[in-house]
Amino acid sequence: MDRYSLSPDLGLGGRLTIDLSALATNYRHIAARTSPARAAAVVKADAYGLGAERVAPMLAAMGCRDFFVAHLAEAIPLLPLLPPDARLFILNGLAPGAERLCADAGAIPVLNAPDQAARWRALAAQRGVRLPAAVQVDSGMSRLGLTADEAAALAASADFAAQVDPVLVMSHLACADTPDHGANAAQHRAFTALADRFPGVPRALANSGGAFLSSGFHGDLVRPGIALYGGAPFDGDNPMRAVVSLDARVIQTRTVAPGAGVGYGLSFTALSQTRLATIAVGYADGLPRALGNRGAAWFKGVRLPIAGRVSMDSISLDISALPEGALQPGDWVELIGPHQSLDRLAADAGTISYEILTSLGSRYERHYLDAAGAGLEAA
Repeated sequence: MDRYSLSPDLGLGGRLTIDLSALATNYRHIAARTSPARAAAVVKADAYGLGAERVAPMLAAMGCRDFFVAHLAEAIPLLPLLPPDARLFILNGLAPGAERLCADAGAIPVLNAPDQAARWRALAAQRGVRLPAAVQVDSGMSRLGLTADEAAALAASADFAAQVDPVLVMSHLACADTPDHGANAAQHRAFTALADRFPGVPRALANSGGAFLSSGFHGDLVRPGIALYGGAPFDGDNPMRAVVSLDARVIQTRTVAPGAGVGYGLSFTALSQTRLATIAVGYADGLPRALGNRGAAWFKGVRLPIAGRVSMDSISLDISALPEGALQPGDWVELIGPHQSLDRLAADAGTISYEILTSLGSRYERHYLDAAGAGLEAA
């Protein structure tokens, strides 16, 4: 069926299609490029809004065994869906009092500060077992991680060594999406010096952008996120396959006279007789207000500019470039797809692909293109 003749189904305003085979291809591409480092998968924020319960098991079937979420609450429902030998790391570490639940669930905290390390060590001592953890050091982003002095103190602690098993030492690149940025090399040097305090512990520095830097950045484990989901990992041509497409349903068309205003604030004024279409998505569906009078939708290869402000549940399009009658209520227009990439839509909104993906809400009819037959057997 043509993507522009989709049935209205339940009357939802938009249809989000998620291509799992494209996601699988992106994972393979990164894994091959960064080998012999292991390729993990960042599946926080519900796999960037695309459904962690679908994405993570598929990647596990491909051989991925290292997964990252932001919060313990994201890990608990996901762990039963993963193989017993998979590791699920909690990037933000643990709030005070969450240590027992984390240990019981089998998740691995990322220790970002001395107090997190002390509480995890105390639980291990209480239980008489050596508990696994990742140690994050601050290599120059000033966000999360141990300072140089804190890392030195932790590495020198006999109690910590006796009670905690550091399975990973990690940090995060601030400017990896700009490959020639001087901060990348500076962070790599700082990270190496800090990681050297934990001899024999595997290292992880590279995020999506870092996976496309030289092999010296790859360490033992790379942690791709946005690149898996089709977003550009660095400035320039995007080497990843598109994973999402988004279509919106037309609910009304009209013709307005010259001088007519459109939408809240009447920020668009028709300069001549103008044909408009209203589509049934808005900022409640993750389409930023900043797209007003800047962004566009597409219909059969024709760009349809947004006319006026983005409303909560609707957007007006100038469809004057189409033949009269070509677009009717019930038809679908493209917001993300062959003519307008995720990154293009984000740029028009003055934001990044991460924000668009993670903002796409629950009012879309979601369709997953099955990855069966795409070579997803266990690696």
